[in-house]
Amino acid sequence: DKRAAKRARPYGSYFYAVFYFERNKKLKEIILQTYTIALPILLGYIVWLLKKQKIDRDANSKGTMLLLKVQLIEYHEKWIRRGYITKHGLENFIEMYKAYRQLGGNGMVTHLREEIEELKIRDWEGE
Repeated sequence: DKRAAKRARPYGSYFYAVFYFERNKKLKEIILQTYTIALPILLGYIVWLLKKQKIDRDANSKGTMLLLKVQLIEYHEKWIRRGYITKHGLENFIEMYKAYRQLGGNGMVTHLREEIEELKIRDWEGE
């Protein structure tokens, strides 16, 4: 029975409360010290991870942009050589151009797009 256990304490309720408070105080100090040490380490690690992810994301974006640029130049040469472009080819070129620009591509490809848009459009591809 809990009441009997309280009555059986040798120093009474007051001393027990003081002892419990002091014990809790020590526990709180230990927890605070742990947080004071662990929290900056944890936050530093999180910041490091976020920076690393940004570097990886930037590298992927740059690589994708360069691949799009190469493909746009190849398509430009192909369609200019033929003197016409298909509807499908024009749609693909414009979609790739938009993606290239969204990734931060420069205006050099804009000139290529303008030349492509001036070409005669055919429904079929044939020599």
